[in-house]
Amino acid sequence: MTESGLELLAGEKVDLAATSQLEKSPIDPEKRYVEGEVRIVTDQARYPLSAVPTLLASGDYKLNPDFQRRHRWDSAAKSKLIESFIMNVPIPPIFLYEDEFGHYEVMDGLQRLTAISEFYGDVFALIGLSEWEQLNGFRYSTLPEKIRKGIDRRYLSSIILLQETAKTPELAQELKQLVFERINSGGVRLTPQESRNALRDGPMNRRCRILAREGALCRLWGIPEPSDTELATGEPAPSDSVWTNEDYRSMADAELVLRFFAYRQLLDLQKNLALRDYLDSYLDAANKFSPDLLDALTELFKKTINFAEDLLGQEAFYLWRERKNGTWNWNRRSTLAAYDPWMIVLSQLLPRAPELLAQAEDIRVGLKSYYEHNLGEWGGRTADAADITRRISSLTTFLHSYLSPAE
Repeated sequence: MTESGLELLAGEKVDLAATSQLEKSPIDPEKRYVEGEVRIVTDQARYPLSAVPTLLASGDYKLNPDFQRRHRWDSAAKSKLIESFIMNVPIPPIFLYEDEFGHYEVMDGLQRLTAISEFYGDVFALIGLSEWEQLNGFRYSTLPEKIRKGIDRRYLSSIILLQETAKTPELAQELKQLVFERINSGGVRLTPQESRNALRDGPMNRRCRILAREGALCRLWGIPEPSDTELATGEPAPSDSVWTNEDYRSMADAELVLRFFAYRQLLDLQKNLALRDYLDSYLDAANKFSPDLLDALTELFKKTINFAEDLLGQEAFYLWRERKNGTWNWNRRSTLAAYDPWMIVLSQLLPRAPELLAQAEDIRVGLKSYYEHNLGEWGGRTADAADITRRISSLTTFLHSYLSPAE
């Protein structure tokens, strides 16, 4: 048992004190600039639109959906892009990262590249055009010849971060993060988890995405469960309702899984780190965990989230609240204030799950009274380390009242 009272698996403890490769040097800034420290090396290229499908099929361009956001363009958004090309409206360049010589990751521009490729493949018909309404319903192959040729003459620009930008893989990762965050600083900002997914991908990050689609978590958090298509292919079909769920689109579901793992080392949150920075640092370290440890953590999450659903039902992560009219009822949606401490406590009590599940009905009834008499721990909606520590202690006492004394 750790000092914080959270039981960790062997080898799970992480060191969050690693310093950044981009830590500022004490040398003179002009000398630092001349020596090329932290300087991005770039190139530029222009691609005829008609060449995009061939480029993407070549294997030289990594269009990894895991690197990108889950916000998916529909046919109307793709059509607007094609209309912009018809009108010769300037389109922002895509950003590529040369991870190997002659091989590129798409840092920004996946949706544009995909839309162009699908348009040339007749995958969708133009819809919702405002300036060229008469072209609604046309596919590339059915467009008037001169309009097709006009589109073929358009180009898509790119900015390429060359491999020689970074001297080490660690520095490359940090520079990639720096550029990615800055090119995404306008428009709709990335959520912290979207940024982690793009810039801190690794074994633990991929486990978080997979575990986020666990049926029990989806049901308890109001996220549509995986369809047959997703179960077969690993990706939802374009028509699946999950694409309209904000927790899925923003990757808040994956952050729920990451929070469970990271919060099991709760005292590290008190080392002057903001929550986002703590989760970033934890994920960096956890991506280096051994496969055996990742497997053990995966099973721990699955057992814990199913235990929560079986024991507490749909209200597992709801809060019991008094309304203005004096009545008490569930707040009808899951909250982080309840999720974080409940998941920690239930993971600790997994060995005694059968004993608690046998009293599930009594526990659900008693939980209402528990919340009413413990407003000091549950009155606010914050979820910092001190709040979670108090709630963990309070919940542990509550559940132990239903358990026989340990032998």
